[in-house]
Amino acid sequence: MPSNAADADPNAPAGVDPGRASIARMYDYALGGKDHYEIDRKTLDDLTRVMPETLHLAWENRAFLIRVCRFLATNAGLTQYLDCGSGLPTAENVHQVVQRLQPEAKVVYIDHDPVVIAHGRALLEENERTRFLPGDIFEPATILGDEVVRAHLDWERPIALFFVATLHHHKGDRHAPADIMREYIAALPRGSYVAISHLFDPGEGADSESMRVFQEAVARGSLGGATARTRSEIEELFDGLELIEPGIVELANWWPDGPHLEPLNLAQRLIVGGIARKV
Repeated sequence: MPSNAADADPNAPAGVDPGRASIARMYDYALGGKDHYEIDRKTLDDLTRVMPETLHLAWENRAFLIRVCRFLATNAGLTQYLDCGSGLPTAENVHQVVQRLQPEAKVVYIDHDPVVIAHGRALLEENERTRFLPGDIFEPATILGDEVVRAHLDWERPIALFFVATLHHHKGDRHAPADIMREYIAALPRGSYVAISHLFDPGEGADSESMRVFQEAVARGSLGGATARTRSEIEELFDGLELIEPGIVELANWWPDGPHLEPLNLAQRLIVGGIARKV
């Protein structure tokens, strides 16, 4: 994508506003991708000035997703995945990880970002076992009733449902995401798993003030805001499910690949997640 100051791109995909930052494109920039505009780079750079460790949010989130995929494909033996809010393709996408471990695994990706729709479909649908669906993940009835979702996945067998760094971007009532998740969870077959990562509101203290400042910076950066939630509010997103050990923890502490050689930094402390099973 272009890198000039105006970012005037006559070939921009339909629906793309090069003058407004996009979560998917910022995440792509943070992970070293190429599908972003100057506004995305500027917005992320502005957030980094507020919280210098901001890039660690993206890095930890991607590392968590990869570890979750490995766990579900090996320990749980799952072969069906529904990734809600997939973002732009980058190294080690869900289908790449799980199909390496379970070659027959099927994946459905869902995203509404125009850039993801335009640039992501071909890469995310790189084999007959993957599908991409444009859709609003915050409208569960439309996703669950879609013919691609119904046909590509077997709803009589366990499914892994991913909401990785997406629910905190819901605009509106702070308790609405819990209702959204209940609708998805109700539709899942028994034996299914749900993986969620989310910005964390730690309550009182220095980290809480840092998160408040960070959320204000996100809102100023044309992203429409992000809502950090408390531990009890994040637990509510898994309502009716059985949390897998170690429960809801900092992403860096969810079955890390090795010991931490340094204490977790601020950004690493402010994004948490977990996996739960429908029994």
